[in-house]
Amino acid sequence: MTDASNSAATNDNSLTPVARKSVMEIAAYVPGKSKAKGATLHKLSSNESPLGCSPKAKEAIASSVDHLELYPDPASTVLREAIGEVYGLNPDRIICGAGSDEILSLAAHTFLEKGDEAIYSQHGFLMYDIAIRAAGATPIVAPEKNLTTDVDAILGLVTERTKMVFLANPNNPTGTYLPFDEVRRLHAGLPSTVLLVLDAAYAEYVRKNDFESGMELAATSSNVLMTRTFSKIHGLASLRIGWGFGSASVLDAMHRIRGPFNVTALAQIAGAAAIKDRTFVETAIDHNDRWLAWVTAEAEKLGLSVTPSVGNFLLIHFPDEDGKRATDADAYLLERGCVLRLVGNYGLPNCLRMSIGSEEANKAVIAALTEFLK
Repeated sequence: MTDASNSAATNDNSLTPVARKSVMEIAAYVPGKSKAKGATLHKLSSNESPLGCSPKAKEAIASSVDHLELYPDPASTVLREAIGEVYGLNPDRIICGAGSDEILSLAAHTFLEKGDEAIYSQHGFLMYDIAIRAAGATPIVAPEKNLTTDVDAILGLVTERTKMVFLANPNNPTGTYLPFDEVRRLHAGLPSTVLLVLDAAYAEYVRKNDFESGMELAATSSNVLMTRTFSKIHGLASLRIGWGFGSASVLDAMHRIRGPFNVTALAQIAGAAAIKDRTFVETAIDHNDRWLAWVTAEAEKLGLSVTPSVGNFLLIHFPDEDGKRATDADAYLLERGCVLRLVGNYGLPNCLRMSIGSEEANKAVIAALTEFLK
């Protein structure tokens, strides 16, 4: 081929690979910012643990670095058995992945195809939309009430094309939750052919008597998959560990497309150690309980509205006034080393989501907001 021919081929888009239309319609996921000005950085944009991870997880990693040339256990046996031991679950009904994101994606690619529909709530986790579209299906968005999932709205959108419903409980980024009788009502109203995916990434933080993560429903139903993560309360976000619990038939189908070595050996052993360290988990819960209440109260003293949250983050609403909007606050905070999360892509253009951080970080944000609102 001549140079001219090479040039023509290079500039002819018809000769390049073409992605599926459904893929090109996906709005790429935008993670929280991780940089700001100032000598001190308080990164509160990604709901990460302010306490790090369990020392036992670190010890497990340190003792396991001599055989990095070997593939990990494709079945994640040690990790699944540790999860089963802690929660009283059958390890055979647990599937592990590279973060709960992978479990959500596996479920979508397993049970959805072109022509199918999957429902999620108005301010639900954006990865649901991505997973649904990537599988070639159509996302259907159910309106919420008071920034909380509306069961009747979801059930009203179910058609013969509906194959899956995603429910984040608690929800990110709002921090709201559904009492479990409402979750059961949702499940009872769905056809048995519809898979209900209960995303319980923040379940460990919830201290409400009417909340359940979904384990019992997943244990007794053939069309429920509960997902969890090690990225939040266990502080292992960089290792990417997630898991799901569901019926044997659901997991059998998902395993058929799961990569054989999708969870690294270090992640497996660190996760097994972390989930057994209940002292660390309780310390993390206590820290969150204290500072979630404190930040909420202090923000409200400044005249800001805060959506009541049961997670490890808060949704803070700003005045619709020039110079006082969420984007203005975000810029002001960044100048002072405080990184929060703009959530306009969640349909909340005048809010910031703030992860609960260390005592120093929490106080720095409130101090900066106090100056900003003067």
